[in-house]
Amino acid sequence: MALARQVLCLSAFLSLPLARAEPIRYSVAEEAESGSLVGKLAEDAGLTPAQLSARRARLVSEDGRQHFRFERASGRLVVAGRLDREELCGQAATCMLPFELLLSNPLQFFRVEVTLDDINDHSPVFREDRVYFSIPETSGTGSHFQLEAAQDLDIGSNTVQEYSISPENEYFSVSYGSRSNTDKYVELVLEKPLDREEHAEMGFSVIAVDGGSPPRSGAIQISIIILDVNDNAPKFTQEPYIAEVMENTPEGSVVLTVLATDQDAGVNGVISYQLSQAVGQSDSAFVIDPITGEIKLTKPLDFEAAETHELIVRATDGGGLSAICKVLVEVVDVNDNAPELVVSSFSSPIPENTVPGTVVALFSVRDRDSGANGKISCALEDQLSFSLRPAYKNYYELVTVSALDREETPQYILSVTAADAGSPPLTSTQTFTVDISDVNDNAPVFNQTSYTMYVRENNVPTVFVGAVSAGDADVGLNAKVTYSLAPEQGAERPSCSCISVNSENGHVFVLRPLDYEHLRQTEVTVSASDAGSSPLRANVTVRLVVLDENDNAPLVLYPAQDGSPASSELVPVWAEAGYLIGKVVAVDADSGQNSWLSYHLLRATDPGLFSVAVQSGEVRLRPVTERDSVKQKLVVLVRDNGKPPLSATAALSALLLKDFSDVRLPHSSPAPEDQDGSLTTYLIISLVFVSLLFLISSAVFVARKACRRKELEAGHVLYGADNLQSGLADAAAAGTLPRAYCYEISLTTGSGNSEFKFLRPILPSLPPQHCALGQGPDEEQDFPCVPVSTEDTAPDNAGTLSAGQFSVLSFN
Repeated sequence: MALARQVLCLSAFLSLPLARAEPIRYSVAEEAESGSLVGKLAEDAGLTPAQLSARRARLVSEDGRQHFRFERASGRLVVAGRLDREELCGQAATCMLPFELLLSNPLQFFRVEVTLDDINDHSPVFREDRVYFSIPETSGTGSHFQLEAAQDLDIGSNTVQEYSISPENEYFSVSYGSRSNTDKYVELVLEKPLDREEHAEMGFSVIAVDGGSPPRSGAIQISIIILDVNDNAPKFTQEPYIAEVMENTPEGSVVLTVLATDQDAGVNGVISYQLSQAVGQSDSAFVIDPITGEIKLTKPLDFEAAETHELIVRATDGGGLSAICKVLVEVVDVNDNAPELVVSSFSSPIPENTVPGTVVALFSVRDRDSGANGKISCALEDQLSFSLRPAYKNYYELVTVSALDREETPQYILSVTAADAGSPPLTSTQTFTVDISDVNDNAPVFNQTSYTMYVRENNVPTVFVGAVSAGDADVGLNAKVTYSLAPEQGAERPSCSCISVNSENGHVFVLRPLDYEHLRQTEVTVSASDAGSSPLRANVTVRLVVLDENDNAPLVLYPAQDGSPASSELVPVWAEAGYLIGKVVAVDADSGQNSWLSYHLLRATDPGLFSVAVQSGEVRLRPVTERDSVKQKLVVLVRDNGKPPLSATAALSALLLKDFSDVRLPHSSPAPEDQDGSLTTYLIISLVFVSLLFLISSAVFVARKACRRKELEAGHVLYGADNLQSGLADAAAAGTLPRAYCYEISLTTGSGNSEFKFLRPILPSLPPQHCALGQGPDEEQDFPCVPVSTEDTAPDNAGTLSAGQFSVLSFN
């Protein structure tokens, strides 16, 4: 987390055009006091104090160390604490401290580079406080005695510029200079021959002075011992020694071997070696064998800590003469550091409607190794929705490259691998878990294209009949679905106020009892709407089907059950078994099996005399016996097929007649004391009717004989086809059953008895018509055909002659 905060400075690379191509540069002297002004950073960056505060300006650096402080109120860049150039940059010629000014909302950064100017805050230092020289008195004028150069951690003019001897000495002077850019030397020069007898020993100081203002100095004490012999000093075989050592070389390994020679013999030619490190380098990782001159490692080297090590080796012979040489140990880098990936900025979650090219993360990579071992490449695992884009130097952006869909992929786990070019390469992986936040881009979807629900009629109020269900692929409020009845569009289908839907769970209720006979089905539109901003909705049609219940009893249409006395059907006693007496017609307002009707003989005067067809309601005659009563009453039960079944009854009457003279119309049961009088009245009426009919028939017969002069072979009562069709149409339109009959009566000439022939009833409830009588199509004569009123439906076979009917007689 600390590293992530440290490198947030480059988050502004979310949009490269907003970043400065060139850094803002300042310089400040080292050791400046805390709070010292470095520069007016806000002004140089073109920012106002209000922008600094609003966009939360702050400084971040790669190493996480804050050397400077940024004042938002004034926009000034000031020193945060003590700055030691030598500690921060060592002996580098230029000491630059880079960092970034980071702005948030939106992200933007400015690269800032502050050069730390050296001041003369270090004095020259000799590695040793005192050096002993044993110089033979035979040493000639101009002899040189080498000293270690003083070290000064400052650079440029602030480093060592000159050497001097104090107090001044007539025997020695100091000589200094540079053999190369990096190799500086200091030597004592013998200016006057030595005389051991005059001065066996002498001492003085060599002072090194730098070029600072004011100048600083350092001194080393020189002790001279004058010897009598040994006039040859050791000499190294090469200068300097350079060795390359792999940083993973194990402890105890020999780095190199130095060698010095001395032309003297004996003790004066025996050489011993001593090792010292340059000023500023401590914890030496080297040791030298004083006899052999082998330099060995005392601990492993680290290229990242120090790329070179400078050693000083002194060779001293037995006579006290010595020589020094420099040994440079160059550490060779090995690929022992994996790349480091530091996240500067990371945004998660991101909305699913994020446009392609949006920066999700900004991170930097670095490798402490050098060369190919420090060359890094980054790669993103196979991913179609994201990619890596180089930003600035070693910075990369993780950006979207295609549209995102949370419903398809709610989360992406992205692995970024950084690999160096070493052999073998080292890698490191950073995982980014990008959550996709939902937007309301999916409308609710019903689990069915339409719904059909059923309710039985006569339901209780607020009965539950079913539920609609819609799902939403979004989440949260965007997926919270509420239901409502959608208003009807147009008036072609009126809205039903009997249906209600629960807004939370989609349960559908019928609010009031329904009647199947008035409403068999209805449709409403249910709308499902989510709770997102700018809600989306979907509609579905709900069809409510009302199921029939057996709540309507059969209605008898014929014979009419209006409370008036039922008419009687006339049945000849010689009628054969199966003779159709009449037909009960009933209907049921229910549907389905609730309207399936069956007919049953409930009771009758003589139950064994009649049968009722269960399906059609036809009442037929069984064989008649002399014991059967003339007047028969029947009650037919009409029952539906519901559960439980409902029923109705129909009452019928029938008269069993032996001949036409027996016609009676007993609409009601007469009282016993009036029965004889009624019979007499009926007989008189019948005789008058028959006589009148006979006279008419005779007149017609004579007229036909006079006109045609042909014998009549048969008499027919025909009804015109046109009148028949119009009469049927009128009956169908009126919704009544057929009630008029036309009968043909044939009487054989010379017969002593009249023979009636009962034919099929022709037409219901027709006005008086004429019946055609003749032998052929050209021989027609009209006779009055009086309609007969009855309550029965005419069957397809022979009909009956009831009271109030009239016949036409035809004589041969």
